[in-house]
Amino acid sequence: MPMIAALLATAATQPVAEVRVAFDRRGETSVVATGLADIAADRPVTADDPVRVASISKLVTAIAVLRLADAGQIDLDADVSDRLGWRLRHPRYPAVPITLRMLLSHRAGIVDGVDYVLPLDGELAPVLADAKAWDAGHAPGTWFAYANLNFPVVASVIERTTGERFDRAMQRLVFAPLGIEACYNWASCSPAFAARAVVQYRAGRPTKDDHRGLAPPCPVEPARDGSCDLSRWRAGTNGAIFSPQGGLRISARGLAAIGRMLLNRGRTPNGRLLSARAFGVLTTPLWTWDGRNGDTGSDATTGAKQAGFLCRYGLAVTFLATPVAGCRDDPFGDGRMRLGHAGDAYGLRSGLWVDLRRGTGVAYFATDVAVAASPGSAFTPTEERLARGDR
Repeated sequence: MPMIAALLATAATQPVAEVRVAFDRRGETSVVATGLADIAADRPVTADDPVRVASISKLVTAIAVLRLADAGQIDLDADVSDRLGWRLRHPRYPAVPITLRMLLSHRAGIVDGVDYVLPLDGELAPVLADAKAWDAGHAPGTWFAYANLNFPVVASVIERTTGERFDRAMQRLVFAPLGIEACYNWASCSPAFAARAVVQYRAGRPTKDDHRGLAPPCPVEPARDGSCDLSRWRAGTNGAIFSPQGGLRISARGLAAIGRMLLNRGRTPNGRLLSARAFGVLTTPLWTWDGRNGDTGSDATTGAKQAGFLCRYGLAVTFLATPVAGCRDDPFGDGRMRLGHAGDAYGLRSGLWVDLRRGTGVAYFATDVAVAASPGSAFTPTEERLARGDR
């Protein structure tokens, strides 16, 4: 019996599904997929199955912003209030304009002290009028504190700039030029793609996208009366509808295509996605931990502390292996600087990381990941194993 109990305990700590795609500037170099996309259906996971990749969504949102900046439609340093059509200000520092550069780099003073998952008929302005949405102790631009709520504001700016729904703007600006199928909160994905969704689990129980092989009945958070009429959308009123902070559904292969674009410094087989200038802006840190200028370890989803998890950050880009005391941001364990983003929500862990100098990268995800400490970094042992390609 002790042996059987030990085996069951070991099995319970293993992810339900794992996918890892390694790549270089030319294409994929290794693909590994193990486990089940859907336990109830006994469906094996593949590298082409869409999954909610959590906060990697933020990096992809930033790519769209920089495309708009390339086109001269957006100024990263302008007061976003002028574009939103409503005044966005820190209540304790009303003279300080809030900019896209601040929002994308988590330095606007916004915190996740209020509910940012809004219904279809919700409005963002009243949410941000609540003092609990703001860091009472730090002025905008002076402090790094990771917060999901920044990104519904960014999505609202994108909508007001383009006149398009956020999810459709992302299709036009990022996914179509890259030739990949992906979507934010399912609305812009085909029913066939949605039917292959990877179910997310925690402790063996479904937490997200358990649609039993069908497209979801409502692709977004329903309205307060339970209805799901997307014609109620109004540009910039509610940038939370399509979850720009974490709602991207994309396959590991799709993530790898984004990674190859980064390795090729903004170029794709069909031409440039980002100008050399925009790529330079995207890949430059805006904040580095100096021991007293931000929060390196608050998990925005669970509230748990992971000291040293974030030590360098740019426009929705994380920079790994920061050589500063207290930083534990190197899941690869080799001290090499990589850039990209991690994801953590609903029991899933994900990562997209590229090494620009070596021209290599990796995209991965795992579902039902046990939260466990690692002696090597602030990442989980599962993330470290997937990053390194260990079996």
